[in-house]
Amino acid sequence: MSAAYNLMIKSKSCLFSSSILFVVTLLYLLCTVSASPSLHPDEVEALKDITETLGVKHLNLSEDPCLTKTLVISQGVLKEGQNSTIRCDCHFNNYSTCHIKHFVLQKFNLPGRLPPMLYKFRHLESIDLYNNYLYGSIPMEWASLPYLKSISVCANRLSGDIPKGLGKFINLTLLVLEANQFSGTIPKELGNLVNLQGLGLSSNQLVGGLPKTLAKLTKLTNLHLSDNRLNGSIPEFIGKLPKLQRLELYASGLRGPIPDSIFHLENLIDVRISDTVAGLGHVPQITSKSLKYLVLRNINLSGPIPTSIWDLPSLMTLDLSFNRLTGEIPAYATAPKYTYLAGNMLSGKVETGAFLTASTNIDLSYNNFTWSPMCKERKNINTYESSHSKKRLTRLLPCSAIKQCQNYSRSLHINCGGPDVTIENSRGRFLYEGDSYGLTGSATNYYGKNWGFSNTGDFMDDAITEDTYTVSSESAVSAKYPDLYQNARRSPLSLAYFAFCFENGSYNVKLHFAEIQFSDVEPYTKLAKRVFNIYIQGKLIWEDFSIREEANGTHKEVIREVNTTVTDNTLEIRLYWAGKGTMIIPQRGYYGSLISAVSVCPSSESECGGMKKKISKLKGPDLRTGSFSLRQLKAATNDFDPLNKIGEGGFGSVYKGRLPDGTLIAVKKLSSKSHQGNKEFVNEIGMIACLQHPNLVKLYGCCVEKNQLLLVYEYLENNCLSDALFAGRSCLKLDWGTRYKICLGIARGLAFLHEDSAVKIIHRDIKGTNVLLDKDLNAKISDFGLARLHEDNQSHITTRVAGTIGYMAPEYAMRGHLTEKADVYSFGVVAMEIVSGKSNAKYTPDDECCVGLLDWAFVLQKKGDIAEILDPRLEGMFDVMEAERMIKVSLLCANKSSTLRPNMSQVVKMLEGETEIEQIISDPGVYSDNLHFKPSSLSSDYILSIPSSSESAYDLYPLSPESIVFTIQ
Repeated sequence: MSAAYNLMIKSKSCLFSSSILFVVTLLYLLCTVSASPSLHPDEVEALKDITETLGVKHLNLSEDPCLTKTLVISQGVLKEGQNSTIRCDCHFNNYSTCHIKHFVLQKFNLPGRLPPMLYKFRHLESIDLYNNYLYGSIPMEWASLPYLKSISVCANRLSGDIPKGLGKFINLTLLVLEANQFSGTIPKELGNLVNLQGLGLSSNQLVGGLPKTLAKLTKLTNLHLSDNRLNGSIPEFIGKLPKLQRLELYASGLRGPIPDSIFHLENLIDVRISDTVAGLGHVPQITSKSLKYLVLRNINLSGPIPTSIWDLPSLMTLDLSFNRLTGEIPAYATAPKYTYLAGNMLSGKVETGAFLTASTNIDLSYNNFTWSPMCKERKNINTYESSHSKKRLTRLLPCSAIKQCQNYSRSLHINCGGPDVTIENSRGRFLYEGDSYGLTGSATNYYGKNWGFSNTGDFMDDAITEDTYTVSSESAVSAKYPDLYQNARRSPLSLAYFAFCFENGSYNVKLHFAEIQFSDVEPYTKLAKRVFNIYIQGKLIWEDFSIREEANGTHKEVIREVNTTVTDNTLEIRLYWAGKGTMIIPQRGYYGSLISAVSVCPSSESECGGMKKKISKLKGPDLRTGSFSLRQLKAATNDFDPLNKIGEGGFGSVYKGRLPDGTLIAVKKLSSKSHQGNKEFVNEIGMIACLQHPNLVKLYGCCVEKNQLLLVYEYLENNCLSDALFAGRSCLKLDWGTRYKICLGIARGLAFLHEDSAVKIIHRDIKGTNVLLDKDLNAKISDFGLARLHEDNQSHITTRVAGTIGYMAPEYAMRGHLTEKADVYSFGVVAMEIVSGKSNAKYTPDDECCVGLLDWAFVLQKKGDIAEILDPRLEGMFDVMEAERMIKVSLLCANKSSTLRPNMSQVVKMLEGETEIEQIISDPGVYSDNLHFKPSSLSSDYILSIPSSSESAYDLYPLSPESIVFTIQ
């Protein structure tokens, strides 16, 4: 064989071997790449420690978070705003291993502390724990993370000094500590963070000046220092930060003058400085052509407005309000979209030029302009108190058709942000006029016959394009007159209510407040702080007024009174936001003043403006809620046609009716054999009619005629809670949120009956059939007050037992001992029915160790098996924290000992998460035999009777067949 041949064979052999090697290698690579990458095992273990430290109760790692890009820490669908994003880098070990780069948990109400173990994520670049309930401080272990660039822990409850060790986090580009409780000074070590682009320290309790070392932060684009207690001057170095775009110094505490150099920065977009002593400075000359937002409010500026301001090409918002500016506005000036010049000493004519011709929002209130007698009001221009005229009405409303007073008023009642509302008490009926009929914008002046309001400002940085200046709440407000607190008016800057053509003299001003824009149900919202100032007749009366602090919670009324004097036939009440309080909790744009109602009466009168009638002299036709004739009710119900019959109870039938104006009503036709006379019946109904609350069925009136006793109520479309829970009505979807709302509504209604109503009432028969549901599935208690009115001097009643088997408290069923705690027990049973979807009267557990529903729930709760208690129809879609609270509250309320049960106002706080739930729940099995007793098992001291008369019209809507009244001999 020739050498050439051998060489050829060897070459082919090598080529074949190389081909085999290439194929094998390719297959190996394909197999390797096709395998899904996964999170590094060390980081999986670290996640468990980290989430435990944060306070996460349910961590689900059944799927790799790097693949799902989500960390599953809650059961069910995420609520609005919640974010649990995980971002990983999976380029390690030939794409087989991942490391976490971005760690985000927003709005989960996490109650723990910042986890030091995050340092185990060696490739971590950003940490975002915005809007939780975390405490402690920033762990220094994080400084060892070589790639960490961003820390955002705003809107938590972190406290103490800002750690000096943060100066070691040299790669940081973003540090956001806003809306916490940090105190002390700003550490000079932050100047070491030379890569920092954003620094947010607003809404803390920081003191001292800005350290000079911050001048080294030449890459800084955003600096937020609002709402602190800083002192010293605004430093010159801020004007030397070349990349600065946004500067926020609302109520920071820093003093002026403001360095002019700030307004020459070429990248400047947004400057907001307010409510500080800026010295007798002037409005600076501005050359920053990119400027969009300029707020220099209430900083004691004087002199004219520089003409160069009107030439800024990008300017959208100009706020120079509440300074001491003088001079005139040039005829050629073009106003930015939002222009606020209120509270200065500007003068001259503004109608002749281009200034008012554009469709911009301009506030000129509290100035000295000259107006033409022919000027007219425009919805986008606020001219309130803007005239130099010596005539009071012209100065107040220069463009109004009202030139002189025809009559003078002595009282004022306004329902702020809502419609007309009639309030009734022992002195009569009082109409609170609504202010929601006029359009509200960022520069609004709305008025009627003798009063009006002026609004200034827009909510900056919120996610809503069109601002809303009124708020409403479906949740009940704990108040004597809850209808006054269902709506409120809010303002981001200044809100004035004014009365004109008012008699001179001394007056008592009552201001009604309730925080209804956010609640304390979510722990992190407890960190929200609304703060504003209140002026009466131009005098500061309350500074840094906080509704929540004054009322000790949200959805609670607080009334503040002050005496004042009217000398020029005008009265003004002004609310002003001075830049303090949180602006991002529960979300951006939640700040400024908020008010529910205003009432003004002469100082000599405690109430005024009402049509006075005394309840004690009421007769049927005079019933304050409305009297009805038998003829009217026959027409409404088609002569009580059986087809209109919607219920039958032990004390009468209920019919659906329709009034001539289309209003649907429910008519309760009571037995005419009542033990009480007609006069006593009307008086009792009259007192019950006073009880107005969003979670009580409204009584419209009654009819006492021809031996007929009829009650007329609001008609509720969705019938009762028992039907919704147990009748299998597919048209009603009781999801978790609805169930929680219903339970809280029942609690609030009972708290009102027991503690807040003028007449204290024990219901005696709380159960699902006595809880009705309106079109929005809000709970409304029926039958209240008709068993017996609870007298203040009577601690217990031992003459009569009225209730339903399975819902009566043991001490009431066995001994006839009646206090409010009997209703608390019944509420506990109903709450457990709502949670479980099971009827206490009918449910029998399979487990022999359990006797009834409460016993069964108690055993499962001890085991920690909450999911087993919950109604399977929820399909796992529920809030774990809320479910735990409801179950614990239910068992606490159903305690065998009445003294260990909470009162209903405590129950409301527990359900809202405002107070901890006491761990004194005793085993319901101790007395569960008594919960399901049968009439035959009663002792001989009880005689079972089902009365044929209404006994003063017991039960508004029909009692269910299991309802029983016991008479103790």
